Amino acid sequence: MGNPEAEAEGLRALAEQRLGPVLRRREQVQPGTTDQRLLDTAGDSEWVHTDPWRVMRIQSEFVEGFGALAELPGAISVFGSARTPVDSPEYEAGVRIGKALVEAGFAVITGGGPGAMEAANKGAREAKGISVGLGIELPFEQGLNPHVDIGVNFRYFFVRKTMFVKYAQGFVVLPGGLGTLDELFEALTLVQTRKVTRFPIVLFGTEYWSGLVDWLRNTVIAQGKASERDLMLFHVTDDVDEAVALVTKETGTSPR
Repeated sequence: MGNPEAEAEGLRALAEQRLGPVLRRREQVQPGTTDQRLLDTAGDSEWVHTDPWRVMRIQSEFVEGFGALAELPGAISVFGSARTPVDSPEYEAGVRIGKALVEAGFAVITGGGPGAMEAANKGAREAKGISVGLGIELPFEQGLNPHVDIGVNFRYFFVRKTMFVKYAQGFVVLPGGLGTLDELFEALTLVQTRKVTRFPIVLFGTEYWSGLVDWLRNTVIAQGKASERDLMLFHVTDDVDEAVALVTKETGTSPR
């Protein structure tokens, strides 16, 4: 004969199941444990390509970015073309700007790539400052340049762009292409709409940027698509010291 007490205990165990904070009874009892299902189930992997899973990856990128950058001192984001040659005046200007920003008490943040970004990181590192690179996943692999001391790679442009603005007190924009223009107009829009305040934007290279400024004045503003005061959202200069003085003045940061 069986043991009646053991049989009754077995029935009670089957009739009630605790899975973490969840209690299941009777027909709702599930076979196995949560760990067992996690480790033993292969199943369909299509879920990793769904929007709910993408939301989790986006969230994780924000968490990693915030964690890596939260303790940065005051910083300036420097933008410019990844195609800027190493032996060009623009590259040398980037190096000088990176050094001058560190000497003024700032960390330097770039997109982490080659060209003008590498130049600013190089200048920051040579001045023994904090050199940050925020990379992006692209079809053509760039990787972070060797002068980056703190690097974060992102899948999503909009997460990366948030980091550029959130952890910087201003932008210095060297001559660049579509990516540089994207970052520039994002910042201009945020300042114009007062989503951010006290955020200086300096365009370095009057010859390069003059056509854009003329178009804004003679076409966009002339046709009423923007106001004359929007031209005051940025400064244009060819002088490294003036560029640093402008971001220092507007952010309220005192040089070392």
